Order: sequence, then structure tokens, then C-alpha cells
Amino acid sequence: MSIHLEKEIEKIKKKLMQLATLVEENVRKSVVAVGSRNERLAGEVISKDDEIDRFEVELEEECMKVLALHQPVAIDLRYVLACMKINNDLERIGDLAVNIAQRALSIAENKEDKVPVDFSAIMDRTQIMLAKTLDSVMEFSPAIAKEVCEMDAGIDSFNRDIHEEIIKLIKDKPKKTRYFLHVLGVSRQLERIADYATNICEDVIYMIEGKIVRHQEQMPEDTQSEG
Repeated sequence: MSIHLEKEIEKIKKKLMQLATLVEENVRKSVVAVGSRNERLAGEVISKDDEIDRFEVELEEECMKVLALHQPVAIDLRYVLACMKINNDLERIGDLAVNIAQRALSIAENKEDKVPVDFSAIMDRTQIMLAKTLDSVMEFSPAIAKEVCEMDAGIDSFNRDIHEEIIKLIKDKPKKTRYFLHVLGVSRQLERIADYATNICEDVIYMIEGKIVRHQEQMPEDTQSEG
């Protein structure tokens, strides 16, 4: 690797970590805003989204510049390509944090009602997944990345349980359907954040090991073993 390419890749890595930190903080705040009905905190999440969007655009431009000017190969090429995909997924996680914050505002309007389901398990697990995802990126650790991928099924299970609980509540209190759907939306956004975290970890595995693991669980065993 040339000195110039090494410097450019370090610049990309630094910017990616800055974006990841912003996104993780916004997810944390959005989750707290739901649990505490904190409208001010939800507003902070929404207002921070423009900065996240700017970071995403700047980082993509940096990656494109490296591809055009330095034409990296092998692991350097995989790294830049993976960073572009991770960058995009982080921005989408940022959008989902905004969606949760908007749901938090709607939930907070119903001051007489307590949040009718317990979000603590799915919230905690999603934040752990996201934190581990960022660790896998910073430490270039496929082992941590694989651990995160294995956690995703638990999030799906939590989301299904909450969905079933909300359906029962809607049947019992149809006049509160709109409110219950906002609550259900929080669970759905958390489940999608976990999906994007999994995507990022799959890209980390590709970046380090050169293996495309996405969709492997759906592939026939003889196809997976080819090559």
C-alpha cells in the first residue's frame, strides 16, 4: 500500500467512526425518549439527522475519490467498498432513530396512558447489537461480527411477541388503535436497526475474510461448499 493510499484509508476510517458515534448516540437518545416520554430529547434526535446526512455524503465522496485516484486492490479495495456500504447502512440507522423519535413524540401526547408494552428487552438487545457492530468495525473483528449476526434472531422474536401483544390490545380497545400503532412502530424500527447492524457485520466479515456470508443460511449446503 502506498503512503498516500494509507493516509486516505485512515481518513475514511476516522470519518466512519465519527459517523458511527453520531448514529449510536442518536439511537440511544431515541430509545430513552420513548421510555421517558421526553419530547425535548426526541427533538434533539430529529435535529441531529441533518449532520448525519452530511457525514454520509462526505464519506461517500472520500471513498469514491480513493477508488478513482488510487485504484486499490485486494483487501484495500474490499475495505473501501465495505466502508461505502457500511456508511449507507449507518445513515439508514440514523433515519430509523428519527422515526423512533417521531413515534416518541406521538406517544408522549397520550400523557394519561402508560406505554402498554415492555420495550426494555428489545431496546437493550438492539443497543448491544449496535455497540458490538461498531466494535467489530473499529477492531476489524470478524469474530464480533459473527456474534452480532447470531443475535438477530432474538430481536425478530421480541418483535413478533410485541406485535402479537399490540394486536390483542387493538382488539380490546379499538378506539386507541392509532396510539397502539405508534407503539408498534417503535418495535418495528428497532427490529430494522438490528437488521442493518447485521448487514454491517456481514460487510465486516467480507472486508476481513473476503467471504460473502449474506443469505448463506438460505443456500443449499452443496452450493455453500462450492469453490
